[in-house]
Amino acid sequence: MTYASRALRSKANRARTAAMARFRTAFRLPALLRAPLHAFALILSALFPLAPAHADPADIAAASRGVVRVVIVRSGWMGTSLLGHGSGFAITPDLIVTNAHVVEDAHNDSNVLIGVIPSQGRSSFPAKIVAFSPGNDLALLQLGNHASLPPLTLFPGPVQDGAQVSAVGYPGNVDQAQGLGVGDLVTPQDTVKTYGQVSGGRSSKEFDTILHTAQLGAGNSGGPLLDTCGRVIGVNSFGTISDNGTDSSFFFAVSMRELEPFLKTAGVTPHLAGLPCISIADLDRADSQRAADDQVRASAQQAARAAAHDRALDKARRDAELNVLSERDNGLAIAALLLVVAIGVATFAYLQWQKGNRRNMKIALGLCVVLVLAAVFAWLLRPSLGAIDDRAKDILAEADASAAASPDASGSPASDGTGKLICVLDPQRSRVTVSDITDVPVEWSAGGCVNGRTQYGLSQDGWSRILVPNGEDTISVTHFDPDTRTYTVERFLMGIDDMNRARAERQKISIPSCGGNQDLARQFGAAQGAIKALLPPEPNERMRYNCQPMR
Repeated sequence: MTYASRALRSKANRARTAAMARFRTAFRLPALLRAPLHAFALILSALFPLAPAHADPADIAAASRGVVRVVIVRSGWMGTSLLGHGSGFAITPDLIVTNAHVVEDAHNDSNVLIGVIPSQGRSSFPAKIVAFSPGNDLALLQLGNHASLPPLTLFPGPVQDGAQVSAVGYPGNVDQAQGLGVGDLVTPQDTVKTYGQVSGGRSSKEFDTILHTAQLGAGNSGGPLLDTCGRVIGVNSFGTISDNGTDSSFFFAVSMRELEPFLKTAGVTPHLAGLPCISIADLDRADSQRAADDQVRASAQQAARAAAHDRALDKARRDAELNVLSERDNGLAIAALLLVVAIGVATFAYLQWQKGNRRNMKIALGLCVVLVLAAVFAWLLRPSLGAIDDRAKDILAEADASAAASPDASGSPASDGTGKLICVLDPQRSRVTVSDITDVPVEWSAGGCVNGRTQYGLSQDGWSRILVPNGEDTISVTHFDPDTRTYTVERFLMGIDDMNRARAERQKISIPSCGGNQDLARQFGAAQGAIKALLPPEPNERMRYNCQPMR
């Protein structure tokens, strides 16, 4: 027999079956049908096994930083006692979303207190209810003691049937199996993560829900249901329970159709991210394919340029050959003409000699000698056939110089990447799970200075800067390639311990001011390697921007 249960809040000092009994349905199969249907179910499960989850563990771990345990404690004259616990998640640094049934006792009784225990660190926080909606099983808690937790990002888009999902929270059966006591339950503990998939479009009649197969236990109530990028798509609420051990378990999460209006009514603006979820591996494969395509394209362009150069060289040789042959013919014609004139002048000199006119004869002979010498020079000054190759090279060099001096296809000369740029995100080459998408202004100088105040380090992979802030558990590695005018930001969502180690390494690094020489930039780039060694193999986000000169 199967029944729906809202008792995913773990109860202390109470029989769990009694707490769930009032939610039983009246459906029971006849005994004669149970065995055949059970056998049929086993056959189906063998033929069609559940697909494995493909969630990125790094993204789920990053989202888990903001998942908390919500404990319910009664305070009275006899002391305090633990009534139970559930799960929740940060929607802002000091606001927690959970189920209404998790904190129902505190809502109805002023002697019942709420405590929130994060998954990391050493502190716990008191909380109070600021919004309570039992109609769709949602509640909002305000943390005290200046709490600041990493908020989760919501995915506002539709959830596809069969989509891989992850449930994160604090199931009580795991606590019991570990032998945890009450003191352990109010101490930060790692979350428990389970994986499954969305199972069709069926929803609860009471409010809009997502049916899924990620295993939940008592204590998971109020925890987030995540997509493969670690974004919240629902709030886990209840599940089906079987008392014969043969029926499959299914679970229900309050959908975004309920959560978004609830938060809006409470005056909360959550962070939303609606881009498709793709993995870093997919990006790397796409980049590799793009690089291969670019290489093929570059090879084709190089071959085309080589062919064009050969054609231009052939044309230059033909033009040079025609010019040389024309000049040789012209030189031959001039020499022949001068010789003909010289013969005529020599004949005139001979006639003057016969007449005894020596003065005219001498003038004519002198002119004849000049004409003969001019004919010889005209013959000798003709270009040789070997000059054809030199002429062809000169013609080709003039054409190349003219092409190099002309602007590119866009009508503007090529840029070296310096100056004021505006960088726009390239969604096809980016993985954005939690960050806002905005254009980034970058003013780059040749020495690796950005915006006049941030010095980048120079290493084998180019210019980069690793940012380790104090107020956020996120490390950003920024790159800039001035040749391609590409700006890249890789964000690593870190745990507290890893973040503290990175901050300690940052304190050891001497950061040069802008305007230093390249040797200092190289030393800074090498020093940043100590922080880079602490980073996970892959970032949680990679945002690639294409930069253009600012107009």
